[in-house]
Amino acid sequence: MIVSTKGRYALRVMVDLAEHSTTSRIPLKEIAERQSISQKYIESIMSLLSKHNLVDAVHGKGGGYKLNRKPEEYKISDILKITEGTLAPVACLEQGVAPCPKKNECRTLKMWVKLDRLINDFFDGMTIADLCETPLK
Repeated sequence: MIVSTKGRYALRVMVDLAEHSTTSRIPLKEIAERQSISQKYIESIMSLLSKHNLVDAVHGKGGGYKLNRKPEEYKISDILKITEGTLAPVACLEQGVAPCPKKNECRTLKMWVKLDRLINDFFDGMTIADLCETPLK
């Protein structure tokens, strides 16, 4: 499993929003500058996060973004599943795919299932608040 730039940047943006949360919304330009990410790319990420109700957005003058719940209520797995589509390490474990015709004779399937469980449990057990608490060095 490789987490794309979109997934990594989404996590950085969510941490930024958590660390700079106030009663007002944070302009996209400020987030882009702090994170050294193009404003246009962040717009596409924020649109996705807003569509899935992870952030509140107000467009226009005085607009911006803010978290709509506490940082400890955002599981990393939820954010990555939205941005990546799946956390499955192999295609045959992705949701909604047809069962593999080799499923009953596959010697590696148990290993992939175990890895999938480890990945999901790991990211389910971490929140945005945990990332905010992580020391920088």
